[in-house]
Formats: sequence, C-alpha cells, structure tokens
Amino acid sequence: MIADCHMHTGFSSDSDAAPEAMAAQAVKLGMERICITDHFDMDYPGGEFQLDTDVYWRKLEELREQYGGKLEIRRGVELGLQPHLGERIREYAKSRPFDYIIGSVHLVRGLDPYDREQYPGTDGELYREYFQCTLENLRSTGGFQALGHLDYVVRYGYTKEKEYSYAAYGELIDEILRELIHRGIALEINSGGLKYGLGFANPHPDVLRRYRELGGELLTVGSDAHRPEHVGYGFRQVRDMLLDCGYAYYTEFSGGKPVFLKL
Repeated sequence: MIADCHMHTGFSSDSDAAPEAMAAQAVKLGMERICITDHFDMDYPGGEFQLDTDVYWRKLEELREQYGGKLEIRRGVELGLQPHLGERIREYAKSRPFDYIIGSVHLVRGLDPYDREQYPGTDGELYREYFQCTLENLRSTGGFQALGHLDYVVRYGYTKEKEYSYAAYGELIDEILRELIHRGIALEINSGGLKYGLGFANPHPDVLRRYRELGGELLTVGSDAHRPEHVGYGFRQVRDMLLDCGYAYYTEFSGGKPVFLKL
C-alpha cells in the first residue's frame, strides 16, 4: 500500500480531524507509514491557516510514540507559497527537522481562487495566472521537497476541467516542470482531484507524461485528506495511472531525503 504523505488534522483551519483518527485509519488500511502535513499559510487573508508549530510538534512526537511499532508517522507541513515570503519560508523550513515539506500555491495576487467572488474573470484567465504565479513562487522560494497539487485550481473553475488541458497551458507547465527538475523538487500526485470529481488526480496524466519526457523522476503521493475516511483515497487509481504513464517508482521523504519505492 502506498504511504499517504499529505493529510490534515485539526491543526489546520479546514479540518477538525483528530491526529489519532487519521493514524488509526492508516493502520486499518494496512499502511506502514504516513506523513501528517498540516497547513501553515503565512500572511493568509483573514488570518486563517496559521500553525502553532510548538504545540503541533509536541503532538506529532506523542503520536509517534503512541504508534511506535504499528505505524511510522513522519513529521511534515504544507506551506502556502507567496513570492514575498521566500526568506521567511526558507528560515521556517530550517526551524525543525521536518521529514517532508510541501510547498503549495493557494493564493493568486493574495486572493484565494476557492472564492470566485473574490477572483472574477474567466476560467482560462484564472488557470493561466495560477500557473504564472506557481512559476514565480518556484523561482523565489525554496526549502520544500515537493510542489503540491500543481493544477488543483481547476477544482474552482466555473466549468472545472472543461476549459483545461495540458496543451492549452503547455508552455507555462513545461517551465514549471523544468524548474522542478532543475531544483530537485518533487512533483506531488494529489488524489484530491478524484475526490472532488475532476476525473483525474492533480496534476493531469498528460502533465505526468510530460514530466517523465523531460526527465522528471521525483513523484510523491498524497490524498490531501481532511477526514479519516479520505486517507489513501483513490490510491489504487493513482498507482494504475502512474504505471500507465511509464513510472515504476514513487518517492517518499524521510529527514528531507528522497526514498524511492516500487509501485
């Protein structure tokens, strides 16, 4: 069973799940390892998605001790990327011996596409600006091991995937993929897209094929679960998709270092 390396608990503003419940579900599914990656979005409008790292870290250590011998629990965090936060993010990443840090773009021009009333315009304009913002963040920030849910913004389109394809944004997506490869940053496969009815995990299989063509090898897998019943969501489909795209391995991170595991 593929380890779930992206999940949220009550330490994230958008989850009320107990960390123990997430771990118990992973054990029930037969997983040997998980990584809890609660949100920390510095300068998020309205002050949401903040993280008391000291309390969070103590809880992770308690959980690791509680589940010792039954489940390896790795220590992670999902950091919200914004271009002006580059130095703060790099310093934060060094503040604790995290096993795995996801860097994700949740805001475009300081606005969350989740609320389309705040972000007017067409789906095509939103998608293009999101990819441009992602590229800018990659070039201005560091300290994280994987880029989270590359094309998840499609979830918030009025027409969702109907106005989205790799071909429509290929020049920008290629720049992002090349930047990831150049910097040794992994590309996350996030099964949340399946949960939200897109018909594909994020990113789209065409993006994964292109990543492989460009020489990309670092692929992490996470469900983005915010509730226990979504731990490992769609992982069978994800595995089949990766094999179909020509991959034989995926990547986990321990102590910030990549570990390759056979699919």
